[in-house]
Amino acid sequence: MKLFTSVHDVTDVNALVAEALQLKQNPFAHQHLGKNKTLGLVFLNPSLRTRMSTQKAALNLGMNVMVLNVDKEGWALELKDGAIMNGTTVEHIREAAAVMGQYVDIIGVRSFPGLKDREEDYSETIFNKFVEFCGVPVVSLESATRHPLQSLADLVTIQELKKTERPKVVLAWAPHIKALPQAVPNSFAEWMCKADVDFTIAHPEGYELNTDFTNGATITNNFNEALNGADFIYVKNWSAYEPYGKVLPGNEHWMLNNQKLQLTNDANVMHCLPVRRNLELSDEILDGPNSVVVHEAGNREWAAQAVLKQMLEAL
Repeated sequence: MKLFTSVHDVTDVNALVAEALQLKQNPFAHQHLGKNKTLGLVFLNPSLRTRMSTQKAALNLGMNVMVLNVDKEGWALELKDGAIMNGTTVEHIREAAAVMGQYVDIIGVRSFPGLKDREEDYSETIFNKFVEFCGVPVVSLESATRHPLQSLADLVTIQELKKTERPKVVLAWAPHIKALPQAVPNSFAEWMCKADVDFTIAHPEGYELNTDFTNGATITNNFNEALNGADFIYVKNWSAYEPYGKVLPGNEHWMLNNQKLQLTNDANVMHCLPVRRNLELSDEILDGPNSVVVHEAGNREWAAQAVLKQMLEAL
């Protein structure tokens, strides 16, 4: 594997999930792969789980790790070709990405969307320019449209905790006070549509995701109906795809609580974190026995390690 941006870069999803679970049982078995190899983690946006889990995964494999928070420590990057750089940008991404590739064997890149121009965000300009110019394998640490390491960890969690062979998995929209990207729900939907699960997306009217990511899912605006018989509920807010980046009023009742949880098959409740308590998810859910959000976050390490292992094997 030389590129990890989505489920489409994975030859065998089930095998990758199985490998992550094997690494969880024996994290240090492949340290020879990373000896004298360096992972560069490039963050244009904040990170907690992605940074720590990916860094730990690389260390498990014997790699050195270099971290650059470009938004705080690097030069302001110019993205447009042909630009006359007489403004606030200092370094062109052509040189910046190429130079980073001189120092590392694999690069991870994290960049959020602006949520103002849908065409610009969905073109994945920043990420694609890193892929084009860095000259080394690239792993997405979250992009404008996808968060594949999170989605792989989510699928690992479902595989690990499922009680039925083909569980019902519900992606449930949740309230928020500001516009959030569609990257996590896009990615989760894409991975679930490739997995052997019964997958439903529940959201209020107006929060339809791009259909490129939801082909194969059951989609409903009836929250209670979606929860009926669910084995896993993945709670996540996202802003509207059309009108792009907007928050639509009047959907506060979509927050999951114990009363709604009774409609499910004693479902495990998932969230990518960070989560705003008593807005996206109630305290009673997060502090209750059905919450697996911390367990899920722990699996971020093994998802990242499985991907990095396959990248190292391809070097």
